[in-house]
Amino acid sequence: MATTQQKPARKRLIGGPGMLLVWFYGVMVVGAVSRSAYQIATEFDRAPLAYSLSAVAGVVYGFITYTLVRGGERARRAALVCCAAELAGVLIVGTWTLIEPSAFPDATVWSDYGMGYVFIPVLLPLSAMYWLRRARTLTP
Repeated sequence: MATTQQKPARKRLIGGPGMLLVWFYGVMVVGAVSRSAYQIATEFDRAPLAYSLSAVAGVVYGFITYTLVRGGERARRAALVCCAAELAGVLIVGTWTLIEPSAFPDATVWSDYGMGYVFIPVLLPLSAMYWLRRARTLTP
């Protein structure tokens, strides 16, 4: 008699508020990637650090979106780590742009804590980290 072990179903991370997070992260992916792609292609020599940081932000947003949609405990933990790194990036770059504005001749997604994006870059990782920590205790 052969027994097969069934893998437990992945815990959904996009139920309720998780779906709103996916939507916001999706919008941020499009905004950050399209903005940085255009700026890197047309005027990279003007502010290479700022445009590169915007591209990195877009990649981070894309990874978090993917992990939220994928679901499961490993994806939840990966998203949580990435959100913490994103928050650190927003706080570091935001502070850097206030202390040394000449280092950024043009704004990044995370400049001034995301002021150009209505502070969504600083609020989004906080909200996502709260949701992801809460999702650990929810049943699938």
